Amino acid sequence: MNLSGVITSLKAQLQRLDQRLSQAAASPWMDKLEQYALLVRIDKPIGILLLLWPTLVALWIAAEGWPHPGVLFVFVAGVILMRSAGCAINDYADRHIDNKVARTKERPLTAGKITEKEALMVFAALSILAFALVLFMNTLTIMLSFVGVALAASYPFMKRYHYLPQVHLGAAFGWAVPMAFAAQAGEVREVTWLLFIATVLWATAYDTMYGMVDREDDLKIGVKSTAILFGSADKLIIGVIQLILILDMLLIGQRAGLSGFYYLGVAVATGLAVWQQYLIKDRDPQKCFQAFLNNNWFGLAWFAGVLLDYQFGGLR
Repeated sequence: MNLSGVITSLKAQLQRLDQRLSQAAASPWMDKLEQYALLVRIDKPIGILLLLWPTLVALWIAAEGWPHPGVLFVFVAGVILMRSAGCAINDYADRHIDNKVARTKERPLTAGKITEKEALMVFAALSILAFALVLFMNTLTIMLSFVGVALAASYPFMKRYHYLPQVHLGAAFGWAVPMAFAAQAGEVREVTWLLFIATVLWATAYDTMYGMVDREDDLKIGVKSTAILFGSADKLIIGVIQLILILDMLLIGQRAGLSGFYYLGVAVATGLAVWQQYLIKDRDPQKCFQAFLNNNWFGLAWFAGVLLDYQFGGLR
């Protein structure tokens, strides 16, 4: 076969391969898997990152440096699984109201692309996988995990009963802190609860910014949030929460014996908090969402300060 024939044969094989891939992509199973991925927000990892940073801070402080590799793996994987499970149960809880909010009306469940039963099955499967990982940890961590699951499962329903679902979210995210301490150090300490409080404060602040994006829609459909509760004082109260958070972070550094690099990280995080205040100053929904997303860098700065301080002994 001459060169021209070889090229023609290769083109034909590539066309057949492309057709097979197109058929696979169009198959019901592939479409269903795509909808499951959208359900758990794989395409929007911001929630994973916001949960990951305080978890890593807790692990590093508990270990006073690099944590045990097995513990680190379990908690990073657990963060991904539980945040994904939280998205599934959140969409189930909001299945009758998401279609009334512009930002959420195309979510797979409310758009009818998956069923309520499927959403619950995804939540259950991911939660079971996360719990299976926890079983490799010590007894204290396993016991604490039951509280974590209860907080994660109940959070999405709280916006119907009180105006502080953001605080509930903070507790759900923050519960990873005592679990991380228990897994790495075999105990919880005073600094553990300071970290837990910091996570609750931080989540309340950034999720209020997130709530400001949907405030008008939430008012119409009767959903409760801190963004509605705070009203015209929202920016001031967020600022006060951020100030208390920064003071708590400073106290954490003092209790954990951290020094220069840590406080440099806190200084960068403080600057980012100021920038977030600037973004929300006009309550523009798009800018409020940018402020919410900016909290990823706040968390990264916090963790980087901890990591560098333990790695290089701090700036003394």
